[in-house]
Amino acid sequence: MADKVLVVDDDKAILTMLFKALKSNGIEADLSISGEAALEQLSKNKYDLILLDINMRGIDGFEVIRQIRGRGLSTPVMVVSGRKEDKDALYGLEIGADDYIIKPFNPVTLVAKAKALIRRSRSTMPGSSNIITAGPFTYNTSTLRFYKNDVEIPLSAKENSMIKLFIDNVDHIFSKDMLYSVIWGETIIDENAIMVYVNRLRQKIEDDPSNPKYLITVRGLGYRFTI
Repeated sequence: MADKVLVVDDDKAILTMLFKALKSNGIEADLSISGEAALEQLSKNKYDLILLDINMRGIDGFEVIRQIRGRGLSTPVMVVSGRKEDKDALYGLEIGADDYIIKPFNPVTLVAKAKALIRRSRSTMPGSSNIITAGPFTYNTSTLRFYKNDVEIPLSAKENSMIKLFIDNVDHIFSKDMLYSVIWGETIIDENAIMVYVNRLRQKIEDDPSNPKYLITVRGLGYRFTI
């Protein structure tokens, strides 16, 4: 069963862009052009994630968060902030949002963050599976342990975050900027840092790190995890 997301934004161009990005990744999406309409849809439908703009006419995103948390809804919320500074996003986290992304954003980055948030939310549900598998690899989202052919591979915190992103998005290409945005959440300080972490992962997961077959460099674009 496909994941289902409610996208709330009063900019129709952004709604269309997000709908296409989600659909191309196998995620169903309902669209809402206002906070009022979003609350109405949430009273009738169940969603795996809410992508929520903050600065909207009428009921803004903050009020939407307050009302849905007041109703007892635990659906994860990702704030989409239109301000370069992240004050809105951080306030959203304080009142009940689960994650945020700043406009303008790369759709691939947003979808990756959305999928990770959905999986994280599901992993905390009773009876849910905490295991992600891809080829010979297994990742336990509960214990944050990573295995190849059932043998655990010790990882640093950043290596762990990176492999979790890759195994959650097999065959997707991530540029250095995207990796920094998702894992570090900040602008690039040293463009060689990503390459260093990729090389460290290759040393741990590849049979032949000098000729990788899992963590591939896509020339001019970035990196792709394949199985």
